[in-house]
Amino acid sequence: MTFLFLLLAIVSEISATISLKLSEGFSKVIPSIIVVIGYCAAFFFLSQALKRGMAIGVAYGIWSAIGVAAVAAIGVLFLDEKLTLVQVGGIALVILGVLALELGGAH
Repeated sequence: MTFLFLLLAIVSEISATISLKLSEGFSKVIPSIIVVIGYCAAFFFLSQALKRGMAIGVAYGIWSAIGVAAVAAIGVLFLDEKLTLVQVGGIALVILGVLALELGGAH
C-alpha cells in the first residue's frame, strides 16, 4: 500500500508539472486548475506513504527521480523539447543516486 501511495504521488506530480507548462503562466484555466489539484494530491499521497513508514529520503528520492525522468521524456515526446547527452547523463545520475540511497539502506 505504501508504494501505491508513492506511485499516486508521482503520477499527480507529473500531471501537475506538465500542466504547469501547458498553463502558459497560469493564463489558461483548465491546466491551471490541474496544477493546483495535482500538486495538492501529490503532497497528500506522499504524506500517506510517509505515514505508513516509508523513509523520507527514499520516498523523496524515488519521487523526484521518476518525476524528473518522466517529465523529461514527456517533454521530448509530446512538447517538442530536446534533451542533450549531458542532460540524459544527469538524469541517469539522479536515478543512480536514488538506487544508491535504496541499496545503502538495505540490510
